[in-house]
Amino acid sequence: MDPSFWHQRWENNEIGFHESKPNSLLVNHFHELSLAKGRRVFVPLCGKTLDISWLLSRGYRVAGAELSQLAIEQLFMDLGMQPEIETVGHVEHWSANNLDIFVGDIFAVSGKMLGPIDAVYDRAALVAFPKDLRNRYAAHLTEMTGKATQLLICYDYDQSLIEGPPFSVNNEEVHRHYATTYDLTLLSSTEVAGGLKGKAPAKENVWLLKRK
Repeated sequence: MDPSFWHQRWENNEIGFHESKPNSLLVNHFHELSLAKGRRVFVPLCGKTLDISWLLSRGYRVAGAELSQLAIEQLFMDLGMQPEIETVGHVEHWSANNLDIFVGDIFAVSGKMLGPIDAVYDRAALVAFPKDLRNRYAAHLTEMTGKATQLLICYDYDQSLIEGPPFSVNNEEVHRHYATTYDLTLLSSTEVAGGLKGKAPAKENVWLLKRK
């Protein structure tokens, strides 16, 4: 997607993807990652998600990447944190109290910038990219996180019924992106109540990806 698309969504507060509470699939399945307290979780395309607060409150360190500075300003405000901000390469690094957010293009964030990651929580990143960018994103995420274990949430629906994002990423595509690097386990598959955007019948699939 053109960066201006996302900047405009945040400026106009058109953020239907932002949830008013921690994501129930994260809450229900996070234990599958078997992470000890103090481990570091990466949340790509994080926005101002309350999932970050949930992770921090349970003793985990969190890193994230987000294109919109406005979203991250709101995130730190909601958390009651005053960030330290420095420019690193082509992105800004906002940090405070076990939280590191890289503001800018996720493809400009390297593994060296990010530092060691113990797990990835991808609820809204893979499905946010159009088809021609998902291969690039999946490869970049795998490399930058050192093939860290992932909890991945995807939507599977008839893409002809509505335009993304979120885009449809079916089980075959998940395997295409990740099966050479990870052992994949489908943890759950649930119908989206009322359909996606109230129009398209959809399933929300939760995957556990463990390095081979």
